[in-house]
This record gives sequence, C-alpha cells and structure tokens, in this order.
Amino acid sequence: MKIAAAYGWAHELVLTSGASESLHMALTRSMAEHRLITAVEHDSVLRHSEGAKVLPVDANGILDLEALQGALAGRGRTLLCVQWANSETGVRQPIAAIAEMVHAAGGILLVDAAQMPAHADEAVLRHADLVAVSAHKRGGPPGIGALLVRDFGTLLPMGGQEKGYRAGTENLPGALGYAAAVSEAEDLARMAGLRAGLEQAIRDAGGAVVGEASPRSPMIGAYRMPGVSSAAQLIRFDLGGISVSAGSACSSGSMRPSHVLSAMGWSEPALREVVRVSFGRGTTEAEVDAFAALWRRTADEARARAA
Repeated sequence: MKIAAAYGWAHELVLTSGASESLHMALTRSMAEHRLITAVEHDSVLRHSEGAKVLPVDANGILDLEALQGALAGRGRTLLCVQWANSETGVRQPIAAIAEMVHAAGGILLVDAAQMPAHADEAVLRHADLVAVSAHKRGGPPGIGALLVRDFGTLLPMGGQEKGYRAGTENLPGALGYAAAVSEAEDLARMAGLRAGLEQAIRDAGGAVVGEASPRSPMIGAYRMPGVSSAAQLIRFDLGGISVSAGSACSSGSMRPSHVLSAMGWSEPALREVVRVSFGRGTTEAEVDAFAALWRRTADEARARAA
C-alpha cells in the first residue's frame, strides 16, 4: 500500500479514522499483560490507559530511562506507549534507546507518530512494534489514519474488515487523499530554519523556548511570554491574523493547565503563559516575521505595564 511505502514501513497496516483510534486499538487490544505510558502523552492515550503505570520525564521532557528500566523489571509482557514528538512542545524521545530496553524485557513498543513526517525517523521503522499515524497532520484529509503493525501476533483481532482487525467499511476516498499527501516530501530543513529564526527573535524579546535543550520536531515549538497569559496571547495573535494554540491543538479549547508542562516541572503562572506554534508546508518567512514582530510588541507592552 502506498501509505505504508511512504513511511518506509514493510510490514502490516490497518486503516483507521485517525491516530486516536489507532492508539485506542493498540492500547486496548495489544497482547500485553501490563501497560506503561509517559506523563506527557496525548490526551487520547491518557483517556484509554486506566490502570497503566505513568512514567516521569525530566525537565526537558525526555522519558526517565531509569524509571522505565525499573517499571519493566519483573513484569509480564508489557506495552509502552511513547510519542515520537510531543504534540505540545515538539520534544522528541530517544526511540532507539527506549526500544532496546522494552524489547530486552520482552515488551511491545507503541509509538504515537501522529506528528512524524514520512521517512522522518529510521529508529521508528526499525524498532517500533506498533505505530499510530494520521493523515491530517501531513496535509491530508481529516478522518483517516492508520496503525502500522510489525506482527499481527501482538494484536487481538476483532473481525470485520482490514484482515479482521477493524470493523467497518474502509474510507477509500480518505485513504487516497492520505496516500497523495504523504507522497509529497516535507521540507523539514526549511521548517527548522524558520523555527530557528523565530526562536532567536523570541529569546531576544525576553521569551523562553520550551524544551530547547532536547531534540525537537522542526514543526512544533512552544514559547513562554512572561507576564502575559496564554489566553491573552491567543486573542492578540488572532486579532493580528495569526493562529496559534495553548497546549495541544486537539485540546486548545480547554482551560486546564497543561499536563505536559506540569510533568516537566513547570508551575503557575509560567505554564499558563505558553503558546504552541506549528510550522507546515505552507508556512512562509513573511508569516514568521509577522508573528515575531507581534510577539515583540506584545512582550514590550507587558513589560511597560509592569514597570
């Protein structure tokens, strides 16, 4: 199938309605006795992980590998779910090192790769057992995604379509749109350059870059503007014709403090002063410059009010 080939995946693929369904399928139907998740996983993982052990991350958002080693010891077959890149901060996890520990303990590695472009990480392709991916994150249509499966022996079948692993008629138009989207390579180097320029401007304006000491996806950045709430920033940027979000885009309407920033050790009011910015195929240098200029004006005004 073209979708699997675009990701470089040479194994099985189950079409789903998106990454959330793929994650639910893997979390609830994997052939594992125990489940582990990190404290910074997406809400769609947290909702379907009742009884799972939650593992801590460090101040840079990276999974505590000692805690993982301890959680794997002495257990039966265990599934670990971990994001390729965090949907709020862009922080990437060390998939190869994590996979080595999970597989040494006889476990199953599930990677939430909704944020991962095609062919972006050979470690995922070599080491993950289950991979959740989504079309609309890659510029494709909403309502279509897939679960990449290395071995169907790790997944409990339920009958119906998709070789007996998902019920319901396949979304063929969505699948065709997905295949078309991932067939076009994304210029990650260009996005990384745009992000680097924006982050330098934010630092110069007194802002902070979340997780800057960690490897990060070039498509996501999270930034704190001291003294200005996320809600106030969203309004200001929206009036300026710029769309950003507070927290994950999937939960941007929520006013709950970010569980991701909390897990990284952020406390109020700092964690309520962070916005999330995305970079995509269509993002231009002029748009980044406009955002940086508005950021600078907003930060300057906040400092003037506080003086």
